[in-house]
Amino acid sequence: MTTPRSDAILARLGQLHPKVIDLSLGRITRLLNKLGNPHLNLPPVIHLAGTNGKGSTLAYLRAIYEAAGLRVHTSTSPHLVRFHERIRLAGELISEDMLCDLLEEVEAVNGGEQITFFEITQTAAFLAYSRIPADVVLLETGLGGRVDASNVIDKPALTVITPISLDHQGFLGDTIDKIAFEKAGIMKPGVPCVLAPQSLEAFDTLARHAGDIGSPLITNFGITAERENGFTLRIAEEEFDLPLPALPGRHQFINAATAITAARYADIPNIAGPNMATISRGITQASWPARLQRLTKGPLCDAMPDKCDLVLDGGHNIAAAEVIADWLSRQSQGDTVVIMGMLDNRDPIAFLRPLAPHIASFAGIPIPGDHEVHRAETLRDAAVKAGIANAYACDTLNDALAVLKNSINQPKRVLILGSLYLAGVVLENHT
Repeated sequence: MTTPRSDAILARLGQLHPKVIDLSLGRITRLLNKLGNPHLNLPPVIHLAGTNGKGSTLAYLRAIYEAAGLRVHTSTSPHLVRFHERIRLAGELISEDMLCDLLEEVEAVNGGEQITFFEITQTAAFLAYSRIPADVVLLETGLGGRVDASNVIDKPALTVITPISLDHQGFLGDTIDKIAFEKAGIMKPGVPCVLAPQSLEAFDTLARHAGDIGSPLITNFGITAERENGFTLRIAEEEFDLPLPALPGRHQFINAATAITAARYADIPNIAGPNMATISRGITQASWPARLQRLTKGPLCDAMPDKCDLVLDGGHNIAAAEVIADWLSRQSQGDTVVIMGMLDNRDPIAFLRPLAPHIASFAGIPIPGDHEVHRAETLRDAAVKAGIANAYACDTLNDALAVLKNSINQPKRVLILGSLYLAGVVLENHT
């Protein structure tokens, strides 16, 4: 198998990364200016930040707009298998040839200056969005918001902030208040912000910042009823009965609701807001891999016990563990076994505590690739400390599956989780 040319270019760009990262907009602003400021020549932008749910919310919003017949650019990160996933142009992943041309263009203009990998690739994305016609750009932050490389759009059509919790404390701060302040940085004067339900601490910080800069907050929506086949959404004084969202888990009700509210309030010139029939069609067609994704083909599936589901999730923080635990509590009877890999900047004990009551057996594994990860033995010990007595350390996914199959008689489901990097390995090599 040949290595795509883009891999070599991306590797070169990675060498420009500063030895010490000072989070700022100076480097990307300099490069964009040299390129003629393509970010100022984009279709209307909806800018999304948050700790959990922003990717799913973006996926629902894209599906809604595409169901309405619109051309949608999207910018997301990280990718799971190929870098191309980060840049979607008018509904299609960026081509290899176009990606290479854009990356080489920004590389040449940058002239060897230090710049982070995300900053220089986000610049390439802005170039693409400025050159390919579309009706709207859905722009996801990479890290935080205030000094995130995506936060160079002075006048987006709308901003969206999904639920905030503790994550990336080394960069964003060690309290909800500090993290919320960073996320609030995407708000702009006079631009409405759709605010998903938040903790009181996060809401206070976000509301205070919105008031200080004059960003109208949109919080007048909520779930008023949940059903097996759907939910009821209230927006202002109206209520709408909607079908079950495409992505599993109760938390997806609020992600879908946030996207629907954004679609209703976004002021996209010359485009009417999607009607509820279109919105219903969109939320049932959304796709976002590694979010409680049921895998149905590939060598891992072939190795599964009879009538046993294989589910993949990239969740890696406590908030993600809590929604996965809620999902597990609502599944049919039968034992759940877990295979987990995790980066070493995460707390595996805290992550596993909400999940422990729902796990019959556990295997920790290292994540393949060039990552700083917890050892399998560390994850095994963390599982025991979290309350999972039946825990093992294994070298590979296949070893873990073999051990867990023997540890439980006829498990009902195998859940692979703990890292988007591990999810990418599974999707690339086992499906």
